[in-house]
Amino acid sequence: MSYAETMPDWEKRFRAPRVSLPDWAEDAPDRSLFVSNATGTYELYAWDRATGEQRQVTNRPNGTTDGVLSPDGEWIWWFDDKDGDEFGVWRRQPFAGGEDEFATPGLEASYPAGLALARDGRTAVVGRSTDEDGTTIHLAVAGAPPVVIYRHRESAGVGDLSHDGSLIAIEHTEHGDAMHSALRVLRPDGTTVAELDDTKGGAEELGLEVLGFAPVEGDTRLLVGHQRRGRWEPLVWDVVSGEETDLGLDLPGDVSAEWYPDGSGLLIAHGFEARSELFRYDLASRELVKVPTPAGTVSGATARPDGSVEYLWSSSAQPSSVRSTTGAVVLDPPGLKSPGSVPVEDVWVEGPGGRIHALVQKPAGVEGPFPTVFDIHGGPTWHDSDSFAAGPAAWVDHGYAVVRVNYRGSTGYGREWTDALKHRVGLIELEDIAAVREWAVGSGLADPDRLILTGGSWGGYLTLLGLGVQPDAWALGLAAVPVADYVTAYHDEMEALKAMDRTLLGGTPEEVPERFEASSPLTYVDAVKAPVYISAGVNDPRCPIRQIDNYVKRLEARGAVHEVYRYDAGHGSLVVDERIKQVRLELEFVERHLGA
Repeated sequence: MSYAETMPDWEKRFRAPRVSLPDWAEDAPDRSLFVSNATGTYELYAWDRATGEQRQVTNRPNGTTDGVLSPDGEWIWWFDDKDGDEFGVWRRQPFAGGEDEFATPGLEASYPAGLALARDGRTAVVGRSTDEDGTTIHLAVAGAPPVVIYRHRESAGVGDLSHDGSLIAIEHTEHGDAMHSALRVLRPDGTTVAELDDTKGGAEELGLEVLGFAPVEGDTRLLVGHQRRGRWEPLVWDVVSGEETDLGLDLPGDVSAEWYPDGSGLLIAHGFEARSELFRYDLASRELVKVPTPAGTVSGATARPDGSVEYLWSSSAQPSSVRSTTGAVVLDPPGLKSPGSVPVEDVWVEGPGGRIHALVQKPAGVEGPFPTVFDIHGGPTWHDSDSFAAGPAAWVDHGYAVVRVNYRGSTGYGREWTDALKHRVGLIELEDIAAVREWAVGSGLADPDRLILTGGSWGGYLTLLGLGVQPDAWALGLAAVPVADYVTAYHDEMEALKAMDRTLLGGTPEEVPERFEASSPLTYVDAVKAPVYISAGVNDPRCPIRQIDNYVKRLEARGAVHEVYRYDAGHGSLVVDERIKQVRLELEFVERHLGA
């Protein structure tokens, strides 16, 4: 009997081939680009829908996920950061196949800050970020040196290029708040056409985001996301006349949108309480019509030229799939199929800052209390949803309950909830996690002596912080790519994250040292009682390795129980074998120390 036949379900969920929502070329809609892990590493694939042919575009040891298909469908641009450190250059390859070439001669390696490709096949707007120069945006025309059309020390990025290539929308944080962007529209020569800034004129800090220009020749309408009513919503802004059209959507959650290909309507994505749904909004009649999708989470959607909608859907119980409103199967990768998992249960807990939403999964047919994993999401501006996730399902398969907390700082519950963690960073999230922990124990779900705190990125940060701030609350901690020493992390991380930390904490470590100290896991490391497992990518630009080493040395100095696993990648791995190895190491660590 082969290993494939005896492979445990938790491993099958990681190994089963999966695909992203295909992107398609605006002027050649039969040409698409998607991401798949079919080879065991996430890479880019070209798909000619007319012939059915699919081919692998990239093939790198650490994988590739950042790619853009040119509007004419002739070129695939992909970002080459050879060490997985997010610092690299754009390359491009013909859609039909061929040699890669350097896409932007004259532009050195950098962190990416957006990319927009013109329909003429010759022009690109390229955003770059470096620690030395801040953000620069370049107009790159084939056969000519790239020209700087925007420069600023604060973070910024390319939003979109108008259909005729005459207008460029950028997001910027020149006002110093990295979590709330303002918008500027430029001509290709860098002169300003229009500005929209909701951060001006009051104490409220409201963000804007570029959702895209209307896909119609000569159209100067820009779709914009705003927060003027305490949640994300779209509006249409004519950047030449200045007219703003509020859609007046009566939906309770965060709303995003994209254009239908003819510009007559908008595909609306509505996320509320960890689930999502789709609508079509007709701009002439202002009618909102629901697009049928199953209950769960739509993590991406696009309207096709024939009026149909393709979307990537999953639930906590069912694996992701690319579906169409026509009923057709859009992409069904061959090979191993992923087993399902158990659905989430919704829990609402009263906390110090309001009602906290948590998602709970537990083994079927077994009574608690369970050894319980508190799996804390990253971001922090993100949220856990009713979507398929192989990691939590692996814990459930091994007899653990899993609790995921959408703490203050999470998206999907209004701007006030997202912005609440400023200045007391980390400590506010831990208050919410503690409230849900108290509910879990009091309800009989969780065994108070077998509670595990875990997470990746910001969730890894909260794990290390929680082990020190709440040392009696947790039996074990598992932190993946965490912030461990906030001051050193600030000095070593990429510039865009420095800007976010200055926004969250109100300044630099030199300006507000007491806030960095209060929010740093290193401050509390000597109080940690639980065994600690840490995994880290040695090329990580977001949670750099030196600050993790500083934390580990402090554990070592007092003989604290800990294990560290370092791997050759950046902020996580795109290699399936590596991800499985990491989950297996975590399971084995818990088994050794908890005996669950």
